[in-house]
Order: sequence, then C-alpha cells, then structure tokens
Amino acid sequence: MSRRGLAAVSSVLDQAASSATNILVLVLAARLSSASGFADFSMVYVVFSVLLGLNMAYVGQTVVLEKEAGRLGAVCRSSVLFTAGAAAAAGLVLGAAGLAVPGDAGWALVALGLVLAPVLVQDGLRYCFSALRVPERALAADALRLVCVVAALAVQPHGASAGRLVLVWGLSALPALGLGLWLLRPSVRGAGADVRRYLRRGHLGQRFVVEFAVGNGSSQLAVLGLGVFATPLAVGALRGATTLFGPLNVLFNSANAFGPPVVGRASGKRGVVRLTALMGCALAVVGAGWAAVLYALPDRLGRHLLGDTWTAASALLPATGAQYAVMGLGTCALLTLRVLNPKATLSLQVVFSLLSVGLLLGGYALWGVAGAAWGLALGSAAKAAAGWLRVGRVEVPAEVAAAA
Repeated sequence: MSRRGLAAVSSVLDQAASSATNILVLVLAARLSSASGFADFSMVYVVFSVLLGLNMAYVGQTVVLEKEAGRLGAVCRSSVLFTAGAAAAAGLVLGAAGLAVPGDAGWALVALGLVLAPVLVQDGLRYCFSALRVPERALAADALRLVCVVAALAVQPHGASAGRLVLVWGLSALPALGLGLWLLRPSVRGAGADVRRYLRRGHLGQRFVVEFAVGNGSSQLAVLGLGVFATPLAVGALRGATTLFGPLNVLFNSANAFGPPVVGRASGKRGVVRLTALMGCALAVVGAGWAAVLYALPDRLGRHLLGDTWTAASALLPATGAQYAVMGLGTCALLTLRVLNPKATLSLQVVFSLLSVGLLLGGYALWGVAGAAWGLALGSAAKAAAGWLRVGRVEVPAEVAAAA
C-alpha cells in the first residue's frame, strides 16, 4: 500500500475509533446507570460534546490547514499548550458551576471540570498528527483510548453515580494522552510555541467557531421545531433513518478533519479541485450504495436495529439516502474552499444551514415526515451546489497558491 493510501485508511479508522468511543461510552453508561443517573450523565456529556466541537473548530481546523512544513512543529506545540490552558480555565468554570448545582448533576459537572484538560488535549493530538501527515499515530493513540475507556467503564458497579462515571471516563484518557505526547515529541522537539496566535484578532478559528455554532444550532433548532409540530413517531422516524447512516458520518468527518493536509499537496487550484471533485463523487456513490443496502435490508434485521421505529424509518430511506449522497459532494466542496480560501465558507454555512431548517419544517407542513426528509435532502443539495459554484468563483490568495 502506498504512503498516501495508508494515510487515508488510517484517517478513516481513526475517526471510526473516535466515533466508536463516543457511542460505547453512552451505551455503557446507560447500562450501568439508573434512568435519572443516565440523564445526568447525558447532560454532562452534551456539555463536553459542545466543548469538544468548539476546540475542534477553534484549534483543530486551523492546525490541519497549516501548509508551511517548517512551522508544523511550532504550530503543534502551540495548539497543545493552548488547548491545555483553555481547557483548564473552562474546567474551573465547570467546577464552580457544578458546586452551585444541587445533587448528582452538580458533582458530574465538577468531575468533568477535573478531567476536561487531559481529554481535550488527547483528542486535539489527532489534528497535530493529521497536519504532520502521520495519522497512523493518531490511530494508535485513539485505539488505546477506546480499549481503556471500555475496560474502565465495564468494571464499574451497576448504579454508579454520574459523577463517578464521568471521572472514570476522563481518567481513562491518560494512557492515550501519554502515548500521543510521546509520539508527538520527535516532531516538536526544539520548536518554539506561540500561544498568543490563538488570541489575536482575525484568527481563523473565530470564523470556524461561528460555523460550528450555526451548524449545530440550526440542527438542534430543526429538531426542536419539528418536535413542536410533529408527532413523536415522526421525530423518531427521522432520527432513526439518520442513525442508520452513522458510518457515512465517519467518512465525512474524516474528510473534514484529515483531508486538508492531503488535498493541500495537490498542484494549484486545478489540482485541488480535481482531487476533491473525485473524492466528492466517490462519497456520493458510497452514500447511494449504502442507502440501497439499507433499503434492501429484510424487515427482520431492520427491526433488530431500530425496533418498532424501523417501519416508519425505512419509509424515509430514499430521501435520507439522497441527502447523504449529495452531502458527500457538499462535504468536499467545503473541503475545497477550506484549502483554497478558508474565509469563503462562513457565509455558505450560515445561509444554507438556516435554509435546511426552513425546508425541513416546510416539507413537514406540506407532506408530513416524508416531506421533512426530502426537505433536508433538498437543503443538502442546495448547499452542495452553492459550494461548488463558490469554488468556481473563489480567488485563491497568493500565499495559498504559492504553497500549493
């Protein structure tokens, strides 16, 4: 296997390991906790997920967009130090907030504050390894993280409090953090650090945080809005259909997280566009193929996956499959813009994320839950089309063109 092929496979497997960790944590916590305990754990885990996404947007995305090989050591060292400091500060805030919240939920927040720094730093190392073009090191650390967290949670007693589970989950990141720092050390040895770069006005991460907030906020708004007008069965069917496409989310996240260093090596704008267009077509074919596999799934297997939700969710598979097929094209359009001109993505994300919410709600008002699913598909198609049109018009900054 070529070096580039190994990097691509390692990137996908690493994202899969990270996603599997998040899924298994929730599954194990649900099995170990009471209903109220799991509610507390879930609330705290949502807080962590938001902070994780903010760190990915503010720090991780800017790290993988670094093109000067001579600066990568300093960039990686700076990102680790900034993440550690920012997470420690956020942990203090969470701890103070937890002390003000009564009951187990408060102690769970305190526990999250204690372990936030090592968990965020460990996750942030993935982006350093991506920028250094050694994603197999990220895979090694994240695979160890997966093993440790499953082993640590599996031996906890039934009925363990949310605070205890959060603390055990966080401390289980320490072996992976140690391995990751050891693997990173040769690449940052002797490199300086400039933490202040993350605090300067105009830092790209500020734009990416807005994109993250709009994207996640609009999706939550869509769910809330649909919950107001729709029946629980409709919401469950839409959620169930989307859940079946979880493996494709792994691929899309891999493209976003690890694609820029690979795509950035292409020659000029034409080379970048040719490579990302090929990637987009491949993802679209995979999305359509996965939809076909799910559509052909026997009802017996479908009910085993989703239970009683399967019947309603399976009726939405053509629409959700179409949505994920065009999402592959849209993901690669945004990836292209991130590489050629990172400032060109913000307006696109804001406008079309909100448009998708409107199409979701409008589709439900006109044609029920099937209309909502097709509304999401139409929103994704519009976003992909607008993204590629923007690619055709984008002006490549001189320093980007020179680096390419």
